[in-house]
Amino acid sequence: MVLGELKKIRDSKRVTSKIITLLTDFGYRDAFVGTMKGIILRINPWATIVDISHGIDPGDIQAASFVLAQSFSFYPSGTVHVIVVDPGVGTARKAIAVKTEKALFIAPDNGVLGRLYAAQEKCVVREITDSNLFVHPVSRTFHGRDIFAPVAAHLSVGVPFASLGPEIHDYNRGSSKLPRKKAGTIIGEIIYIDRFGNLISNISQADFSGKEIRSIQIKDIHLDHLSDSYGEKNVGEALAIIGSHGFLEIAVREGNAGVKYGIEIGCEIRVFICR
Repeated sequence: MVLGELKKIRDSKRVTSKIITLLTDFGYRDAFVGTMKGIILRINPWATIVDISHGIDPGDIQAASFVLAQSFSFYPSGTVHVIVVDPGVGTARKAIAVKTEKALFIAPDNGVLGRLYAAQEKCVVREITDSNLFVHPVSRTFHGRDIFAPVAAHLSVGVPFASLGPEIHDYNRGSSKLPRKKAGTIIGEIIYIDRFGNLISNISQADFSGKEIRSIQIKDIHLDHLSDSYGEKNVGEALAIIGSHGFLEIAVREGNAGVKYGIEIGCEIRVFICR
């Protein structure tokens, strides 16, 4: 798309207050997030920018994928989601745009959209190659500013999704692990630890729906039932509960389960069910 056409789109009545969300590992100490917002507002001053999170641990693609999966469906149709957790910035990894029935996603092609792909029956993925949409010169280390933010802003003012670049099918679908089931046991692992220290597993409520739980085991923790609330236990005691995300989590009432029990991402968790 040529620059003259971009100017016509920006100056037309198609400019709207479309929502653009940001999900990054940038934190707030530096100017990264504020700079991306400046770029977006320079292109579309009417954009509504929403921070999903900037507290993802640096380079933690799996955590970003989980946080995105738990949040994007709550936004209005037409929202543009920008995800910048990009340890491969400056390498040959592609910049991509994904269109689903209700939203658009701008991200590096590094698996960060893996859970999105798993949840969506229909999506179109394009490599972003139209450099007219970028901020120049494009740096080697800050594609959030130079590629992802401006592309999202241009989409919000009406630049056609199909003009971003060619459709691709060899994109990185991620590596989300599913729990295993054998001999009355569901074997999963911890995939995310939230800021409260709650240990969130990849075992969903649907994995044992209708079955009676005999016990839940993770490291030295043994629990014999699911709790309905954190308040069922005394302060400092461990419990198992289905969180708002629909997955089994291990928590400590008014405490940090990850710190108390020394449990990290990838730790195995077992649910024993009555056959």
